[in-house]
Amino acid sequence: MGNSKKKKKKKIGYNSLGMLAIALVVLVLLGGLMLKSNDLQERLTVYDAKAATLEQQIEDEKDRTEEIDKLKRYMETDEYTEEVAREKLGLVKDNETVFKKEQ
Repeated sequence: MGNSKKKKKKKIGYNSLGMLAIALVVLVLLGGLMLKSNDLQERLTVYDAKAATLEQQIEDEKDRTEEIDKLKRYMETDEYTEEVAREKLGLVKDNETVFKKEQ
């Protein structure tokens, strides 16, 4: 009977050593996961900032496109044609009187 007690003690010793090894492996894996998690969080922050910048650029381009469309519509009007004829070609309407400044 004394012999069976010694075997149980050996099993318990090996068992606790195995549990310690498993706990150590789990802690190492947990540490690695925490490092990766922090790295991913930093990358996410950078990507969110880039996304916000791109969203702002998209809004700016939409505004610019709208201004270009307004200018295009204005350039198709008779008012624009008259304005260009007056400024660049020096044309006047038939019933207008032109006054020139002396230099």
